[in-house]
Amino acid sequence: MEFTANQIASIANGTVEGDGEVKINTIAKIEEGHPGAISFLANPKYSRYIYTTGSSAVLVSDDFVAEQPVKPTLIRVADPYATVARLLKMVEEMTKPVYVGIEQPSYIAPAVELPDDVYVGAFAYVGEGAKLGKNVKIFPQAYVGRGVEIGDDTIIYSGVKIYHGCRIGKNCIIHSGAVIGADGFGFAPTPAGFEKIPQIGNVVISDDVEIGANTTIDRAMMGSTRVDHGAKIDNLVQIAHNCVVGENTAMAAQGGIAGSTKVGKNCMIGGQVGLAGHIKVGDGVQIAAQSGVKEDVPDRSRLFGTPAMSIGAYGRQAIMIKDLPELYRRVERIEKDIEKQ
Repeated sequence: MEFTANQIASIANGTVEGDGEVKINTIAKIEEGHPGAISFLANPKYSRYIYTTGSSAVLVSDDFVAEQPVKPTLIRVADPYATVARLLKMVEEMTKPVYVGIEQPSYIAPAVELPDDVYVGAFAYVGEGAKLGKNVKIFPQAYVGRGVEIGDDTIIYSGVKIYHGCRIGKNCIIHSGAVIGADGFGFAPTPAGFEKIPQIGNVVISDDVEIGANTTIDRAMMGSTRVDHGAKIDNLVQIAHNCVVGENTAMAAQGGIAGSTKVGKNCMIGGQVGLAGHIKVGDGVQIAAQSGVKEDVPDRSRLFGTPAMSIGAYGRQAIMIKDLPELYRRVERIEKDIEKQ
């Protein structure tokens, strides 16, 4: 595949500065650029590389101002990061292999109806009563339990385990090692030890959701654990029973949500964030990495720290902590002066 800078600008609704006919045949990071590559500049931290990159073209924002001459052709767009995402998607669609058909050995329960364009990889298992939509891709060694429903155009990668009765929407991606619908962590303490509480609900994942590798989403004790439309869940995330993750919420790696907690829509939750159980996180909330949240959070809050507090309060606290050694020395001096009196 080869495009000119002018062709890429046309696709991206951008404008060209420099040689519009320069040939582009790959995408590279700006610090690793080489002839024939297009790079992008979205983070100001990488601005210095635009003056040394070997890339033939660079996507920059409409308001980018060069501080010295640049060699590559510039393609100005409203959002370079979103533009490169669209370009990568286009390349992926043009180059990815086509998976269709049933590989052997695999097991598909006798009554399961398979659309013509479905793919089931070798050693995969599709249980009784499962329903697969059009163009569903189930890769090798995946497990689709009894009564599971999977919507059109959804991809289930190798090693995914989807327990019985769970529902997956359309156009979802579930990456390798994810477990959907394992029992919630429900045990009642008794004099004889812990008695298991049956977890008879399920997990419902709506359309356009992506779930990272080795993430676990537990089935509800009753009702459904839900991940709503457009949510993006990173690798190694734990979502406990009866939780709700709202529409278009993104959650980074190694985070955990305890049981029955509700997270609103359009939230951004950083890596290793922990949310206590039975709380409500409002819409549009941003929580910085490694924060611990133990109580309800109002809409559009920005939190940091453990226990989590507003980012402003955390910053003031951090400044005070930095000054503690000097404050300690001042108190010591004052105490000595008092003792001399």
